Order: sequence, then structure tokens, then C-alpha cells
Amino acid sequence: MIKPLDYFAALVQQEDSIPLFEAAVALAQDVEPQLDLSAVQADVDTLAARLRRRLPADTAQVQKLRMLNHYFYRELGFGSNLNNYYDPENSYLHRVLKTRHGIPISLALIYIEIAQQIGLEVKGISFPGHFLMKMSAPSGEIILDPVNGSSLSREELEERLEPFVEQIRKAGIPLADYLQPAPPRDILVRMLRNLKTLFIERERWQRLLGVQERLLILLPGDLAERRDRGLAYANLDCPKTALQDIEAYLAQRPDAADAEVLRQRLPRLRDANRRLN
Repeated sequence: MIKPLDYFAALVQQEDSIPLFEAAVALAQDVEPQLDLSAVQADVDTLAARLRRRLPADTAQVQKLRMLNHYFYRELGFGSNLNNYYDPENSYLHRVLKTRHGIPISLALIYIEIAQQIGLEVKGISFPGHFLMKMSAPSGEIILDPVNGSSLSREELEERLEPFVEQIRKAGIPLADYLQPAPPRDILVRMLRNLKTLFIERERWQRLLGVQERLLILLPGDLAERRDRGLAYANLDCPKTALQDIEAYLAQRPDAADAEVLRQRLPRLRDANRRLN
């Protein structure tokens, strides 16, 4: 039987053909290795088919969007998990499908999957602070909040960027660039980094290790992610693999801001590795 990480690596191998929904569902196999990905796909297919049967063949795109919003948010009850927003389960699509509660990015991926199955081309936007969606219509692009399906004006979007204004000023990036569709790889990375933050805060090192393995499948040349995998190994008392990752990071980034702190950890890791050998 193929291992979950190997299957994930196969899914994301080709940049132009990543099956985003399946790959996003597969993230939960770190928690539930036996999770049946095809059963989760069947669940969302059933939801999409129920809506599709209601749509006359000549339904206009904007009317489809209105019907999808009513169906998704009113009938099915999808929305933000306000009572437990920082629960890692909000990032696992099979759980969000069951509870109907999640965070913007997980809600968006389920919404987008249903939208595509009824003939709507909705894309994800990796907007700062809050994942968004957009759809092209005859009247122009419609920017949507995945939490409730509301369309956002330019003024509302600029207001949402205000907390990041200093970062934006330094980067010199216009608003339009923040509204470009996010590639599947970038969306998966964002989902994993959300989980990474939660697992570091909770000191759940085994869960963090699973996240780091997937991040390095998506970003094989990212030295910072390799460093962080090494730190996860160190916290799991696996000094040999921790040393391999941390030393590789230091060899290529000897002057990094955290280099001295990491060097101070090396003697302890080497001693632990010798004791194990």
C-alpha cells in the first residue's frame, strides 16, 4: 500500500495538474492515515449534484453564484468556526465537511469544488490575513469572502490590507497583484503553514513533523523549512536527523540571523547522537 506522504508527493508532482481538492484533503492523513480520500470526494460530489439538479441549463453565471451562496451558507450551514477558530481540525477538509465549520481557506476549497461542478470558475486568492475567492462575470471580477459569500468592494479590500500596510509599502505591490489567483501549490503551502503555527504554539512536535515533511515535498529547496524540520526532529529526540537538517541549513546560510542560536544547539545534539550510537 502506498504511504500517505508518497501519495501526496505524487499528487503535487506536476505543477500544471495538481488536483487541489484531493491534495488538500490528503493533508488530514497525518492525523488519520486511513482516511479514504475517495469517500471525501464522493461526499462533496453529492452536495454538488444536489445543487446541480436545481439549475436550469440556461442559468446565468451570476444567478448560479447567488444560488450557490444560498445553498452553501444558508441550507448547508457552512461558516466560520468562531467558537474554536484555532482548532487544527478547521484545516482538515473532511472534518469541515462534517461540522460545516472551518476557516476561510478550508471553506473556500469546498466552495470552489462545488462551484466548479456546477460550471462556475471560482479561484482562490491568497490575500494577506484572510483567504478570499474571485469569479469573473460579464460585469467584472467579483471578490468573495469564503466565510459568508459576500462580495467585497475595492474600499473594503483596501481596508482589509491596512494591518499589512507597512509590509505592502516596502514590497511596493499594488492591490491588483494581491487579487491574482493563487496556484494550487501556494494554497497548500498556506494551509500547511497555518497548521505549522498552531502545532508550534501547542508544542505538538509529531504533528509539526508531518507538516514539515509535506512542506518540503512542496518546497524542496526551502532551507528555512528544512531547518524547521530539523528543529521538530530535535524536539522529538531524534538527534541524527535533526543534525542533518540543521547542519545543512547552517552550511548554506552561515550568516543567517538565527545561525548563532542554532550553532549553540549543535553540541547537545551531537552528544545525544553519540549516546544513541
